[in-house]
Amino acid sequence: MLQTRGNQLTWLGHSAFRIVIPGGGVIIVDPWVQSNPACPDSMKQFTRVDTLLITHGHFDHIADAVTLARQFEPQVVGIYETCAWLESKGVSRTAAMNKGGTQKVGELEVTMVHAIHSCGIQDGDKIIYGGEACGYIIRLPGGLTVYHSGDTTVFGDMKLIGELYAPDIALLPIGGHFTMGPREAALAIRLLGVRHVIPMHFGTFPVLAGTPDMLRKHAADIAGLEIHALKPGETLG
Repeated sequence: MLQTRGNQLTWLGHSAFRIVIPGGGVIIVDPWVQSNPACPDSMKQFTRVDTLLITHGHFDHIADAVTLARQFEPQVVGIYETCAWLESKGVSRTAAMNKGGTQKVGELEVTMVHAIHSCGIQDGDKIIYGGEACGYIIRLPGGLTVYHSGDTTVFGDMKLIGELYAPDIALLPIGGHFTMGPREAALAIRLLGVRHVIPMHFGTFPVLAGTPDMLRKHAADIAGLEIHALKPGETLG
């Protein structure tokens, strides 16, 4: 059984998560909620946002970043080029970083890690360069370590991520087409050595056809694995 140590992880649908830490601080990862068809209406309004973590610049991960940043003035973490774009839109409190780097953000310690995906930002009628896609190792109060992989396929260096950071729980895409599907995600679990997984980035659109049951089938041989198949709006912890 996963001990979340007072932290709460709520899946908002797709790749968006709300993390509430014991002191009440609120972290939003990949803020796409208002036009996200998977996000429950009751979860689309916030009363507090202290930190935004952005894995890459595609609309389904960044669409509400500027609005939330202007409303709540959180610390906004992203790769350098994405943060530069956000600054051009009036976002003032960016905390740009790059892969392999670690920084303290409020009560969190955040490490940016690799992901294999593109990172174009739709800006009007143009797609501009947003740096590279990334994932995050998020160390929460109480010692809980969360790996949000961002959009990615499996890659061999996930083994290094497991060895270096030993995440307690991994948030992994399983939908396929734009990211890895269940078969690849099962291999990612083996490489990471993680025993708790929340599937994400599936079911939002018909093309994202991977399911938690498919993941369970491909990962059936992994001893002690718990797949926490949350529904959008459900909370772990």
